[in-house]
Amino acid sequence: MTSIQDMFSDPQAVARYTEGPPRFVPGYNAMLSMAAILLAERAHDDARILVLGAGGGLELRTFAQAQPGWRFDGVDPSAAMLGLAKQTLGPLAPRAHLHQGYIDDAPEGPFDGASCLLTLHFVDVAERRRIASEIRRRLKPDAAFVVAHLSAPSGEEERPLWLSRYSAFLAASGVEPAQAAAARNAVTNHLEILTPAQDETILREAGFSEPTLFYTGFTFRGWAAYA
Repeated sequence: MTSIQDMFSDPQAVARYTEGPPRFVPGYNAMLSMAAILLAERAHDDARILVLGAGGGLELRTFAQAQPGWRFDGVDPSAAMLGLAKQTLGPLAPRAHLHQGYIDDAPEGPFDGASCLLTLHFVDVAERRRIASEIRRRLKPDAAFVVAHLSAPSGEEERPLWLSRYSAFLAASGVEPAQAAAARNAVTNHLEILTPAQDETILREAGFSEPTLFYTGFTFRGWAAYA
C-alpha cells in the first residue's frame, strides 16, 4: 500500500487532492463553514489563525473568504501540498504564511485560534496528545481550537456498521468501487481510529476546556474546544 507520505508527495495525487475531500468526507464543505464560524466566535477581525495540516488549502480558502481581515500560518509536512495550497488560495495567498513541517515547526504564536482538520487520524495516540498540547500552548487564553477527523464507536458490531454506512456514502458520491474499497481498507487497517470519548479526553488532558461536538459525518467527528 502507498504510504500517506508518498500519497501526499505524488504529483498526480496532489493534483487531484482538492476533488477528494468533498467526495470522501460527508458534509465536508459545511464542516469547513462551521469551523470558520466557531473560530470567529472568539477571534477578532484581524486575528492570526494557526492551521495545522494546511496542505491543499481548502480550509485556508474557506477561512480567508469568511474573514477578510484574518492572517494565517499554515503548516504541513508536504512541500507539494503547500504548493497546492498556494494555488488554491490564489489572490488570497499573501495572507497565509506557509511552513513545511510539523507542529514543532509552527510559529510560537500566540494565536487567536487554531484548526486541525482531517489530520490527527494519521498519527498515533501519543503524537495526538503531544500535538494537542503544543497547539494549546500556542493559543491565547480562551481562543478556539477546531478539530475534525475519523472517530467512531469501537463495538464489534457498531464500528463495522458505521464503516458500511461510510462505504455507502462513497458509492453515492460516485466513487469507483475499487477506490471505495481501498478507502475503507485504509480506514479499517491502516489508521488508528479512536472513539469520540477518547478524542475528547485527549483535548481535556491537553488543557482545553468545553470540548463540544459540532459535526458528525458517519465515521467523522469534529469538536470545538477552548484554551
